[in-house]
Amino acid sequence: MQYIRFAPWKTFVFLQKSTYKSSPWETMLLLVGFTLLCFCCWASFYFILCFFNAHRSDEWNCRLVTLVHGMVAVCITAYIGYVDGPWPFSEPGTKNTPLQISALVISLGYFIFDMAWCLYFRTEGRVMLAHHTMTILGIIITLWLGESGIESCAVLFGSEITNPLLQTRWFLKQTGRYETPLGDAVDVLFVLLFVVMRIFVGGTMLYCELISPKPLFLIKCGGVAMYALSWAFMVDIVGFVIRRGKRWHQERDQRLKVAAKKH
Repeated sequence: MQYIRFAPWKTFVFLQKSTYKSSPWETMLLLVGFTLLCFCCWASFYFILCFFNAHRSDEWNCRLVTLVHGMVAVCITAYIGYVDGPWPFSEPGTKNTPLQISALVISLGYFIFDMAWCLYFRTEGRVMLAHHTMTILGIIITLWLGESGIESCAVLFGSEITNPLLQTRWFLKQTGRYETPLGDAVDVLFVLLFVVMRIFVGGTMLYCELISPKPLFLIKCGGVAMYALSWAFMVDIVGFVIRRGKRWHQERDQRLKVAAKKH
């Protein structure tokens, strides 16, 4: 258990230690308990925001929760991948460490909260609901099997690293600042980061996952499904880029016409 010294949450260290002494069902009950605790924490955070930020909409406060989760998930999973290890591209299918369990349980609690919120308010389409469903199932399977936590954390990192930009874009729209150079910069950074992380890096990791004999077949199927979902998002992004490019072209033509008239 050399990984225990890296875990900042002593509760999850206790959880990992207990897996050696408990049956699989007892371990799963512990995981369920801590997941419910994290769910309650995210839900409480949302209701606190609604209380102190009552002049804003419910979606505004929910997206603040989403923004915070994205930053927390990226920081934890980046530490796992680049510092704590193991490296997901060369060592997939390894046993879960306490820090990996911590990150997955925290995110599982959030995704259950966000899924419930989206279903209640009916704000998201089928692709996003499918993304949340597959993420929840993937984390549950990883925790149940007790392995491939490093791949799940890597997928979580790649999925959430674009989240702050996505939420920033929405907040800029709500405050009337989207049609500015800042909004253009956010759009460009989001598209570039999505293509690099979700398509190229994600494709490389999927290849390493598929050729490795260690990960279970079920985990490999989950990886293929998540990568296919990334391409579904990519289709929407391509359409957005085309529309955005046409609008930039029209705005440039208008500026040139105005300048020519002044001249």
